Amino acid sequence: MNPDPENNQLSRRQFLHRLTKAGVSITAACAAGFWFYDSKGPPAAGKKGTTPIQFDFAIDDLEPKMSIVQGEDRAAALQAALKSLGGIESFVKKGDRVLLKVNAAFATPAMLSATTHPAIVTEMAKLCFKAGAASVVVTDNPINDPSSCFALTGIEEAARSAGAEVILPRHDLFSIMTLKDAKLIRSWPVLNKPFKNITKVIGMAPLKDHHRSGASMTMKNWYGLLGGRRNIFHQNINDIIKELAMMIKPTFVVLDATTTMMTNGPTGGSLSDLKDTHTMIVSTDQVAADAFGASLLGRTLDQVPFIRKAEALGAGTADYRKLNPIMTSIGKSPLAQ
Repeated sequence: MNPDPENNQLSRRQFLHRLTKAGVSITAACAAGFWFYDSKGPPAAGKKGTTPIQFDFAIDDLEPKMSIVQGEDRAAALQAALKSLGGIESFVKKGDRVLLKVNAAFATPAMLSATTHPAIVTEMAKLCFKAGAASVVVTDNPINDPSSCFALTGIEEAARSAGAEVILPRHDLFSIMTLKDAKLIRSWPVLNKPFKNITKVIGMAPLKDHHRSGASMTMKNWYGLLGGRRNIFHQNINDIIKELAMMIKPTFVVLDATTTMMTNGPTGGSLSDLKDTHTMIVSTDQVAADAFGASLLGRTLDQVPFIRKAEALGAGTADYRKLNPIMTSIGKSPLAQ
């Protein structure tokens, strides 16, 4: 039987209409995100209008602290780590406006451990509010489409379920900024507007392999504050991470090594890349946190050069043992037995 030509024609029209509609949607999405992570670059260094970067949210006169908790339950491990350091109240006070800098770089599910796990986003936001925080915002400038990344990772829902605000990157949230004495972060677009009126900043990152820097941890997490065609920094990956560690001094950082991406980082994509390491690290010293994280990945400091580079600039200590980390175990973690 010959097919009905009218129906064929209708199908072709439908196909072309849907194809055109999809193309427009994709183009719009790409155009919206283009400036954030793939622009033609910033103005030349020293151009009028460049603003100095001043992101210092460390608590004055607070001795560096570090807690390492072994356990399978992320939320419980985070609670235990903070409790051993005096509780969230030691860092967040009534009326504080808190920013959680997460890693939402990729539009992948939480189970692949390429991004900050939503369970600790929810828990951290709840703890901050319990301590009396006036507000909690969650932000990042992902590599992939921001809306898709925050949705598929579960971070958006996790944040909002706890009462936190999610800030997705937009043109007007970036400013051209320069880090003092920096060679790379000069007259560069930085996601700085979400920091307005913020009083405390907490970095929250997963522990994972990185094919260029050896590891992606808490200091690498600040990379998500850069706009422009930031992939050009990959040729100087250890130096850009070193500068990022100087660009922002957080109140404290969380390094989630409950499930660690041991290979094929930073994106992974297979459960075979992962290993259950059942560890949660909380520290006021991001260099020390990363140094311990490197050991969980089986990397020496020579294999992760940015750690010593950041230490040399005064961002923290590469010898995490100097902090006399408090080590505890919870639950029935195999590592705790």
